[in-house]
Amino acid sequence: MPDSESVPLQPAPPVPAKMATGARHTTFSILGSDVVVTGNVAASVDLHVDGKIDGDLKCANLVQGEASEIKGAVTAETAKIAGLVDGSIEAKTLIIHPTARITGDVIYENITIENGGKVDGKLSHRRHGAGAAKAPPPLEVVENRSASI
Repeated sequence: MPDSESVPLQPAPPVPAKMATGARHTTFSILGSDVVVTGNVAASVDLHVDGKIDGDLKCANLVQGEASEIKGAVTAETAKIAGLVDGSIEAKTLIIHPTARITGDVIYENITIENGGKVDGKLSHRRHGAGAAKAPPPLEVVENRSASI
């Protein structure tokens, strides 16, 4: 083969912008379906859970897979629930998918329950900025002055 022949260069494969490795530079973390966590979980980033958590969970935004199980309290800005939650949920925006099964009280500002989603607990609406909200004024009782028959 003569040295004068050149081999065309192959373009480099595209490099993903961010990898979901749980490293500091990522915007989300994943707990895979083979992961079982016993104890509380706290994440400052978004979290996708396909595994099982036996403990409380607090994160920025939660996406729960259909086969996932969380046994503990969930606190998130946004929670998209598709699996089992055995515990309370507090979220500004809550989306309950058809495969979701929630046993526990739910506190929310905005809620969507898709057809088939199940909640066994008390649903409580929280107003935007509820921490600074004043108590509603007491009800005024007005005497009924109608004539008796």
